[in-house]
Amino acid sequence: MEQIRKQGILSSRRKNTPPVIHPPLEVVGNAVDNAVSHEIAKHFEAPLLLGAVDNYTWYRIIIPEGMAGDGSEYYIYIKKAESDHLCIFLSGGGVAWNAYTAARPVTGGKVAAGLPNYYWNNLRPMTQIMNINAGITEIGEPDNPFEDWNFIIITYATGDFHTGDNDFTYTDERGQEQVLHFHGWKNLQAALKKGKEYFPSADKLLIAGDSAGAFAVPAVTSTILEDYYPECPDVTLLSDSGQLLYKNWRRTAEEVWKSPASVYEPIHTDNITVDWYRNLYGIFGDRLRYLYAGSTRDYLLSAYYNDVVTHHYRTSLSVQNRYYHQMREMLQQLKEITPKFGFFLYRWRSMHLQVGGTVHTAVRHRRFYFRTSGGRSMAEWLGDAVDGTVYDVNMDIMT
Repeated sequence: MEQIRKQGILSSRRKNTPPVIHPPLEVVGNAVDNAVSHEIAKHFEAPLLLGAVDNYTWYRIIIPEGMAGDGSEYYIYIKKAESDHLCIFLSGGGVAWNAYTAARPVTGGKVAAGLPNYYWNNLRPMTQIMNINAGITEIGEPDNPFEDWNFIIITYATGDFHTGDNDFTYTDERGQEQVLHFHGWKNLQAALKKGKEYFPSADKLLIAGDSAGAFAVPAVTSTILEDYYPECPDVTLLSDSGQLLYKNWRRTAEEVWKSPASVYEPIHTDNITVDWYRNLYGIFGDRLRYLYAGSTRDYLLSAYYNDVVTHHYRTSLSVQNRYYHQMREMLQQLKEITPKFGFFLYRWRSMHLQVGGTVHTAVRHRRFYFRTSGGRSMAEWLGDAVDGTVYDVNMDIMT
């Protein structure tokens, strides 16, 4: 353990951290966060599933064995439709890779004040906005080719790319000892077990994820296929925005998250997504369809990368340009795994005007339906892919 601390994996790695001060923007941001959660809970929250399932209705299902990062309640969402097609969607919500990041979960106040915030550590009504009724999960949208699909939304609030199995002790910003429950792997298994009760089989399967869930797709696909849907003959994978270079990923997965050996052993480089896809292709080959989507100068992932390298959680034009060149290399590496890898690239400007860059994720956003310079929307591209036609869109923006 002492050796691990010296290497900076469990320590905060940042010395002389100033005392916690709550600026006005943080106070206001927390108030807005609480107000939005209250309104969602009062008027819009998905109902708990207590009896029969109606088609084309989102439900929450509490998973008693599950646990969010702060120890609070864990639940998933499902939607039943009239087909036997199933989408298992792995939600995003940031990442914690050491004690410093563990001590800074996302709050409305931190976001509003521009303070470091790395991962969601609980599920509350506010997080429903990120999970259902947007983009690929939208009901009543005529341009959505997935409206007639069944869905299991594997929610996420553990900071471990859905792969952890550890109770991690850290010191919060007030100097108090806390525990972050890296229970992503346990939550995943319990969620899949519950989901299979409602969807025992699938004739077509899409395993997709955005942000942290995008990283998780190649990491957890083996267990989904081998343990839950081994008979499904038609499987497509999509990672939307899963790029973050970090030389200590393997050590984090093994020693901080305590992920299963099947998760951390394939990690050999600073690109965890490429390593996991390379390993997955070695197992399944061309039985699966492989897709990657991403934004060329992602304002959020570039800020994470800058924090990894410089310990400053912010983005800039130079950081975004570096991210862009890393993305070019990553796409080449994925094509080397299999030339059949399909890409959808986009560069819509970030609405965070003070930081610039391009947006973060599209699959669960109205951007899912936006036409790009290549003349295709993500909805059309993904719909074609699950029907067997995989191709690239907008590769010219990487030149």
